[in-house]
Amino acid sequence: MDVVLLVLAASATALATGLGALPVFFMGSKAELLRPILLGTAIGAMTVASLVGLLKPALEEGGRAEVVLGLAAGVLLLVGVRRLLATREVHVGALRGAGVRLSVLVFGILLVHSLPEGLAIGTAYASDVAGLSLFVLLAIGLQNIPEGTSVAIPMAEAGFSRASQFWAAVLTSAPQPVGAVLAYLVVEHVQGLLPASFAFAAGAMLALVALELVPQAFGPSHWLRAGAGSAAGAAAMLVLAAVAGV
Repeated sequence: MDVVLLVLAASATALATGLGALPVFFMGSKAELLRPILLGTAIGAMTVASLVGLLKPALEEGGRAEVVLGLAAGVLLLVGVRRLLATREVHVGALRGAGVRLSVLVFGILLVHSLPEGLAIGTAYASDVAGLSLFVLLAIGLQNIPEGTSVAIPMAEAGFSRASQFWAAVLTSAPQPVGAVLAYLVVEHVQGLLPASFAFAAGAMLALVALELVPQAFGPSHWLRAGAGSAAGAAAMLVLAAVAGV
């Protein structure tokens, strides 16, 4: 029963990514105006979730060495995949060009980084830290929405259909239920993996924030909107952490 609830919860966070594609359906290119705010919100939420929800309990329950190694592994995973995808020439059916390449790059990066997010959900669910599973679930669900927008905008510009935009956004988070169940089943039996698993997920999330979200959000013409979104996202997660007792 616990695994079923975990799958349902992780699937809900994946479906939340599809919500991010909806503004692009109705606003078209104007959705770009919302993106700095949405990305800023994701930056604030993911940073607080990584530091307070993942690294803090990792340091409390494990040694510094394993936390540092887990953190480094998460960062290296995202950096490696990002470099691999950046060097590929891609096309989707008859669609090709810079817009398609950017769409595939964004999709691939978000697809890969969602597995560590699933690990974060599963390890939080398996832990004894009060309120942590709810905190991590809400943090990841919240930041999945602007990720969906990030997927849909370049796809719309490249000529993909609305249905393709929506399902591509959802599919970027498809590994989350898988990662959540794997982490839960493993960590439940091997508690010593919990600190390293938390640190790994935090490393991947922080790397995504630093390498992808911050450069996209904080451009010269919209840094104020991105900053406001980041402050709002961070504040919301800090309030949630206090309420959840994390």
